[in-house]
Amino acid sequence: MHEYSFEKLDVWKESIKLASNIYNYTKAFPDDEKFGLTSQMRRCSVSISSNIAEGTSRLTNKDKSHFMTIAYSSALELLNQAIISKELNFISEENYKSIRLEVESITNKINALRKHFINS
Repeated sequence: MHEYSFEKLDVWKESIKLASNIYNYTKAFPDDEKFGLTSQMRRCSVSISSNIAEGTSRLTNKDKSHFMTIAYSSALELLNQAIISKELNFISEENYKSIRLEVESITNKINALRKHFINS
C-alpha cells in the first residue's frame, strides 16, 4: 500500500492523535452542546490534520505554506475552545492541560514546516 508524504510527518500523526482525543473528551459534553462546542471542537481538530495533508499536495511552496497557516489557525481555535470548555467545566483540568500540550507541540512543528516551505 502506497504511503503519501503527509503520512510520514510527525506533526500529522500528532494531529490525528489530538483529533481522536478531542472526540473522546467531547463525548462527555452536555447533550445541548452537540451542535455547539462539541461540533466546533471536533471540526477544528479534524481541520488541523486535513490542512496538513492537503497542503503537502500543493505544487508551490507558497500554497504549501498557506495550508500550514490554516492548520496553525485551527489549532489555536481549538485551544480557545478548550479554554472555554474548561471554564464551563465540560473538561477536566487534566484534559485541558493535555490538549494544551498537544497543541503547543503541533503548532511548533507546523511553524517549522511553514518556515521550511517559505525558505525553500
